[in-house]
Amino acid sequence: MSETPDQNLRSENAHVDLTDCDREPIHILGRVQDYGCLIAMSLDWMVTHVSHNCSTVLGLNPDALIGTRIVDILPEETIHHLRSRMQVLSLQQGAARVFSYPVFGDDRHFDVFMHNGARNIVFEFEPRTVKSRHMDDADNVQALIARVQRHDTLDAMAKEAARGLKVLSGFDRVMVYRFAEDESGTVIAETLEPGMEPYLGLRYPASDIPKQARALYTRNVLRIIADVDGPTHAIHPEFDPHGDPLDLSMAVTRAVSPIHLDYLRNMGVAASMSVSILRNGKLWGLFSCHHRAPRHVDYERRSTIELFAQLFNYELAQLEMHKELADVDRARDLHDRLMAQLSDGQDLFKVFDAFTDEIAAVIPFDGAAILSNGRYKATGAAPTHDEFRELSRFLNTAPPAEIYATDHLVSRYPQAAGLSQPVAGLLALPVSRTPRDYLVLFRSELAQSVTWAGNPEKPAEKSVGNARLTPRKSFAAWQEIVRDHSAPWKDSERRAADALRVTLLEVVLKLADESNAARKRAQDHQEVLIAELNHRVRNILNLIRGLVSQGQDDATTIDAYRSVLDARIHALARAHDQLTDAEWDWTSLGSMIDVEVKAFLSAKADRVRVTGRSLDLTPNAFTTLALVIHELVTNSAKYGSLSGASGSVTIDIDQRDDGAAVLQWREQDGPPVKKPTRKGFGTTIIERSIPFELTGEADLRYPETGLEADFVLPAKHVRRAKPAGAPKAQILRQATGDARLSGNALILEDNMIIALDATDMLVSLGASHVHTASNVADAMAILERNEIGFALIDVNLGDEFSYPVVEKCLRDGLHVVLATGYGSGGDLVARFPRVAILKKPYTIQHLKSVL
Repeated sequence: MSETPDQNLRSENAHVDLTDCDREPIHILGRVQDYGCLIAMSLDWMVTHVSHNCSTVLGLNPDALIGTRIVDILPEETIHHLRSRMQVLSLQQGAARVFSYPVFGDDRHFDVFMHNGARNIVFEFEPRTVKSRHMDDADNVQALIARVQRHDTLDAMAKEAARGLKVLSGFDRVMVYRFAEDESGTVIAETLEPGMEPYLGLRYPASDIPKQARALYTRNVLRIIADVDGPTHAIHPEFDPHGDPLDLSMAVTRAVSPIHLDYLRNMGVAASMSVSILRNGKLWGLFSCHHRAPRHVDYERRSTIELFAQLFNYELAQLEMHKELADVDRARDLHDRLMAQLSDGQDLFKVFDAFTDEIAAVIPFDGAAILSNGRYKATGAAPTHDEFRELSRFLNTAPPAEIYATDHLVSRYPQAAGLSQPVAGLLALPVSRTPRDYLVLFRSELAQSVTWAGNPEKPAEKSVGNARLTPRKSFAAWQEIVRDHSAPWKDSERRAADALRVTLLEVVLKLADESNAARKRAQDHQEVLIAELNHRVRNILNLIRGLVSQGQDDATTIDAYRSVLDARIHALARAHDQLTDAEWDWTSLGSMIDVEVKAFLSAKADRVRVTGRSLDLTPNAFTTLALVIHELVTNSAKYGSLSGASGSVTIDIDQRDDGAAVLQWREQDGPPVKKPTRKGFGTTIIERSIPFELTGEADLRYPETGLEADFVLPAKHVRRAKPAGAPKAQILRQATGDARLSGNALILEDNMIIALDATDMLVSLGASHVHTASNVADAMAILERNEIGFALIDVNLGDEFSYPVVEKCLRDGLHVVLATGYGSGGDLVARFPRVAILKKPYTIQHLKSVL
């Protein structure tokens, strides 16, 4: 619910519709709530906007702040600390946070929220007391998530999560709200104080949450309204020199639309909090919290609640992943059964009845029809041939090579109302390229009773004597009978249909090939195999997205970790595409192993050791062995030596006198191994790909100490690799003008995240090895033990300054760059006039410029 502009209500008879709220710019309301204040700065840290309550929250005159330097307003130590936190912000999306910090160096403590806008850096301050720190929040979150993990159904998990969030937040009511495809939402779990009216099971129309609000929920996952009747404070000035208001999309103190406040008042809510539930970066649902009296939750506890929600997102992903794995198994079984019926070349139309019976066991339907090469056959509640021809023209407008599903066909294809059979929904599988042929599954109407929270057809009305929309006042259960809809097509049924589409595409093309010349048949068959292989590998990558998410990494937040994980999986998909297209040159076996290992194992990659000779492979051998290595790596990561904490793999490569290559795979120190009782598709690839496609050899053994595998590649597929180029000098400039490093480097930095980021920068600039230290003593020891050529040194290390290290580096003739969060660095220039100074926050481009 959000405020609708007055101009939308000029006519007394205008239709009242809260979808007009979708056009309201709720991210630029120009006001903040009472529990915090806001200061916005330009990118060079000049104050550009302030909220009027800075005087009461910070004790600063808001009118005097505009156009001044923030370094003249806040203490130097505070500026240094905030600059360092902004450096961390450069490594992640979202915001940086500081809890209970003495901003003015006195006994006043504040929670500080910092984020980057398009033109501004925005700081928000919330007053805190030291006594309210939550030292045991992490333990509480762990215990509450452990309770969620005990359940194996969505409803039970959601109910337990609602209970846990109520404990953390202290709100009177906590609901778990799930969105449907039409963007309406249903309360699937609820916990509330005695005497409150329950909302469990009620559905809310999509207009209750406008589109732009949904977009903000994916960026700013927690939103609190501390007091629906509390004062708000204007941001001054209202517009910047370009005439634009300040973008408050990521602001935690952002004020609230008046219509949404009316909406909450009509529900009897005095304070609310919403926490996003995300799935694959999309808004799956919300935790919605209500309180009957004003309630503010401090920022540190809100951050704990965000962590709880992120961990719940992970548990939700795990639950859905297990369902997806089961769906994949069912789809594979269906594929095998159908192929058994069709592999002997039988006409698809002759086995259509038995064929559809097999499909019905996985995807229930009321009717089915197939159109292929002008021939048509149907069973059950399905259109006639003439009706289907018209329907196929509508289906031709859908994207190619994708299934199309709807449970409300008449809304997309009005002619469905006149079909001879009562068809309400369909699932269409294109089974050819041009012209398109289809297998279509039909479902009849299933009248449903939906219980809404109030009448969804009356989401708002005009206030008497006021040109502003007022949201509905009644949220009592309101039932509606939904007609012309079929049972919805579940995600599992859509995935099975997509796998079936590929199976049918293979079958149809195979039947067509048999009527063509031999060369044409071979060409089409190869295309089908490539399409099938591409489809299956991408399915494997999607499964890995869930499986690998159980690993651990050093990301500062779960969102950052997921972002890194997604990037790795996309890199693997691109590598797969390159492998299938590589048909023209010799390629390094070592580089292929390195890509596969790093893509799947990340931090575990150093536990795979490659020894022996460097060899190149022909394109055919490269693609074949890439699939074999892929299966070996993933199996080891899931079940073998790399699934544990200390296991390792050794890959030895040699070349025999006859030119054939010998590759030996050995796993050590993993869990006990035994020969699998069932041979899956992956094992088949490992055992049969090299013998079948390359006329080589493959031998797998399963001793208890770890898997052993030996492979032989014939000489025609192998050659010696060409030697690599020589290393560069210490610091040099390439022809492009970019500075480069080589040799060893030292980073002295007391912030671990900044040190890790700086390490990545130096490595990307060519440093062969980077040593890190967080204090003077460790840095001195590194300089004594190692030959260092370049040093990046933070000046203020918290309890000490790094001057002794800088002086030693200069005496030893090292190249030195100083990093600092203080002002202009005038004192440093005077003390070290020949040393480059890098101001935080810095990027690799800044580092290049000083080099």
